Amino acid sequence: MTQSVVVQIGQCGNQIGCCFWDLALREHAAVNQKGIYDEAISSFFRNAVLIDMEEGVVNEILQGPLRDVFDSKQLITDISGSGNNWAMGHKVFGSLYQEQILEKLRKSAEHCDCLQCFFIIHSMGGGTGSGLGTFLLKVLEDEFPEVYRFVTSIYPSSEDDVITSPYNSILAMKELNEHADCVLPIDNQSLFDIISKIDLVVNSGKLDTTVKPKSLVTSSAGALKKQHKKPFDAMNNIVANLLLNLTSSARFEGSLNMDLNEISMNLVPFPQLHYLVSSLTPLYTLADVNIPPRRLDQMFSDAFSKDHQLMRADPKHSLYLACALMVRGNVQISDLRRNIERLKPSLRFVSWNQEGWKTSLCSVPPVGHSHSLLALANNTCVKPTFVELRERFMRLYKKKAHLHHYLQVEGMEESCFTEAVSSLSALIQEYNQLDATKSMPVADIPRLSIAM
Repeated sequence: MTQSVVVQIGQCGNQIGCCFWDLALREHAAVNQKGIYDEAISSFFRNAVLIDMEEGVVNEILQGPLRDVFDSKQLITDISGSGNNWAMGHKVFGSLYQEQILEKLRKSAEHCDCLQCFFIIHSMGGGTGSGLGTFLLKVLEDEFPEVYRFVTSIYPSSEDDVITSPYNSILAMKELNEHADCVLPIDNQSLFDIISKIDLVVNSGKLDTTVKPKSLVTSSAGALKKQHKKPFDAMNNIVANLLLNLTSSARFEGSLNMDLNEISMNLVPFPQLHYLVSSLTPLYTLADVNIPPRRLDQMFSDAFSKDHQLMRADPKHSLYLACALMVRGNVQISDLRRNIERLKPSLRFVSWNQEGWKTSLCSVPPVGHSHSLLALANNTCVKPTFVELRERFMRLYKKKAHLHHYLQVEGMEESCFTEAVSSLSALIQEYNQLDATKSMPVADIPRLSIAM
């Protein structure tokens, strides 16, 4: 069995990780008659490293229901925090904890019979997640060059309460561009919008049938966590559900399983264009048991609508490089094929990859659902998020506002900022060049001439 090492970094990374493990345990308890633990889940737990430069969240995990699952040898904490400063996380704590982190990663890797990828969960707006999180990517690339680096990155909204989040995000983006194999960018505003829409539907009473209890992706009802809910719990639960679907093939049987490295292999045609837009459906399940085909088809349609994307993006009106559909539950290969054929005419793919679909089927659905779908799209619709981030960065940088907090950190120079924004501009330009081919007929697009 191939395995992954999960590394959760910073407050956000550890809160999402905690939700993920809660839900994963709940899933395995629902299908495993011999108790919660089985080979798949125990290997997942053994292979996790929890890192934060503040003790709060990791201490909560140690005092909560997951305390018996994680070994204290898997944890690295400090008490001072990174102060919302990428430079502190990257330059100071990176150097300070490099050997300690490496030692724990090596031990986790030794537990794996066949290590497939490192799965990193972090946020972009703070100091530890963005700074130490991206420092870790370079360490992994140097130490384990053959192992995929798969990153889930939470991007700040424009109303973010961390004033320096545009600096942190752009500095982190340069590292993601250079050292990640695959990135799932998720923005906080989209998560908030999805929660608002779900609440509206559930509370409006407009549905023909009631919503099933425990079937909302924003709810952790029935999971192990019994603490008071925090404001970000519902948002973290959406991301945890995404990770649950993403790893289902590694944890359960299926007629068409997909490894994480297959996602990178099939969806990333060029090294830098490795940002995948994700969508999750259904967001809740109605109470009736018999699912008509119409609703199954609706699930596929929803996956391509902008309301279900986990970042503010509209993939249907942008250009696809490739797309993966990861389906769970009682869904047949024929259902997959029928819906791909039905949706294809409304989606624009690059000329050289018109059949750029990758699919997987896992027979075990998420708890409370009869079926679910995670779609991953390599699509030029990520570009507006990057453009907006660059604009927010430039508004601060033109005034040199808050720059001194970064420059007083040893090893940090102003060239770090100019190089980071240049790296992002080069990425945006690559998406611009792809978008320029969007309106051209397939036959007219210039092809490479190969010398014989």
